[in-house]
Amino acid sequence: MLKIENINKIFNEGTADEKIALQNIQLQLQPGDFVTIIGSNGAGKSTMMNMISGALTPDLGSVTIEQQDVTKMPEYKRSQFIGRVFQDPMAGTAPNMTIEENLAIAYSRNKKRGLRIGVNRKRKQFFKEALQYLGLGLEDRLTAKVGLLSGGERQALSLLMATFTKPSILLLDEHTAALDPSRAELITNLTRELVEKDQLTTLMITHDMQQAIDLGNRLIMMDKGQIILEVNTAEKANLTIEDLMHEFQRIRGIKMVSDRALLS
Repeated sequence: MLKIENINKIFNEGTADEKIALQNIQLQLQPGDFVTIIGSNGAGKSTMMNMISGALTPDLGSVTIEQQDVTKMPEYKRSQFIGRVFQDPMAGTAPNMTIEENLAIAYSRNKKRGLRIGVNRKRKQFFKEALQYLGLGLEDRLTAKVGLLSGGERQALSLLMATFTKPSILLLDEHTAALDPSRAELITNLTRELVEKDQLTTLMITHDMQQAIDLGNRLIMMDKGQIILEVNTAEKANLTIEDLMHEFQRIRGIKMVSDRALLS
């Protein structure tokens, strides 16, 4: 479903601010894989996501989605394959548009667009049924402006918008980090349910190591632009936070010191 081959990215090359963001990244996801990604700040996690989404272009290497090379494809065209939810609940929706208008835009992401009305009776019923799954009562607020929703409600809506067209790849970029614990738990549970229901191929960045262990069937650890550890389904079943910290120290020779990475 997704193949990343020999991806390299350097920012500000040849200057005093040169930073190697990604080094020889190799990753393959089979249909239905749910891979969680951990690593300290600056490890390259979001940069890798941006390479997949098309927000950034690699200096070397290629990105293939469903056997189609999309390395040179612009982000707006690649969006037909990809759903993405960001850390900021305000980033994935249009605040001055209504719930149903936001859903109509997401619904059209992988379809040919014409001059037909975005929200008709049939679509409105479909949107209501989809919103009922969230259990937040948003199905009764279709004409409410999204900017009036709470952070948790807005992130739930963003998650629904990213998934209900069943994208080839779902990218979750610390999508629970900005929420209070109760809302974060709600979004985590919704994520698990929506991904399992449609068997979505998913990559999820998180600083919560326990969340990375509990969700998905695979786990990768990144550091300094490299994937330094991959944990498969069988190994993940008995994995602990202490195991991950020990592996980091074994590989890098130093202790994992990021406080955020220890949160659970």
